[in-house]
Amino acid sequence: MTEPLLVDRTDAVATLTLNRPAAMNALDVALKEALRDTLAELAADRSCRAVVLAGAGGSFSAGQDLREHVNALQAGAGNPLDTVQEHYNPIASRLASLPKPVVAAVRGMAAGAGASLAFLADIRIGGPSTSFLMAFAKVGLAADTGASWTLPRLVGHAKAVELLMLAEPVRAEEACRLGLLNRMTDDDDSVLPTAQELAARLAAGPTVAYGAIKRQLAAAGTLADALAAEAAAQATCGGTTDHRAATMAFVNKQKPVFEGR
Repeated sequence: MTEPLLVDRTDAVATLTLNRPAAMNALDVALKEALRDTLAELAADRSCRAVVLAGAGGSFSAGQDLREHVNALQAGAGNPLDTVQEHYNPIASRLASLPKPVVAAVRGMAAGAGASLAFLADIRIGGPSTSFLMAFAKVGLAADTGASWTLPRLVGHAKAVELLMLAEPVRAEEACRLGLLNRMTDDDDSVLPTAQELAARLAAGPTVAYGAIKRQLAAAGTLADALAAEAAAQATCGGTTDHRAATMAFVNKQKPVFEGR
């Protein structure tokens, strides 16, 4: 049986590949459970210092597996949308709070919850074929998997309303302009290698500080919230070996070597 989620470890980088290419990496229960549980494992694994999220084949992810969803609706056994609490919310929380950088390699279509997953990454790399589609309203649903939180932060409130309500595709160049993509490669075959190269660079950086930066940005509501989060983060980072060593390296005009602690 084919594994729904492939996990590849190269040094301190873990690449997670959604592995249902025949279904455009649609998210069925097996894939959602594998992603949810693997993220929990990586959060506690100090040897992993960066994560790449990718899709097998020509798509990132088409979102919820609607065939499975329809079968569940027709079976009438429970509420199929319990998957939000059981799978999507934990996945979103774990991606957003992962104390290490996450880079999404977004090749091809990222739709619905698939797009939401990409938006939870810290940096998104795309190619000419990349497109995003907030498809929830097309099936009479509101946003999930954190999109109501991430999307306004990326594109602003007004544009988020437009993308969610009109459910029109956003192509690669427009996605770059809006901030849905951070960087765009010249060809699709370069998307994953570029994402992995960037993740390797981040994996060699100050991991504790990166985690603190993520917590700061997530907590930034009012200025008071931001100041409190900054104070807590700097207290943590100031006690790290990385901070002390990098400060000494700077004073001595040397290149710092980060150990992630």
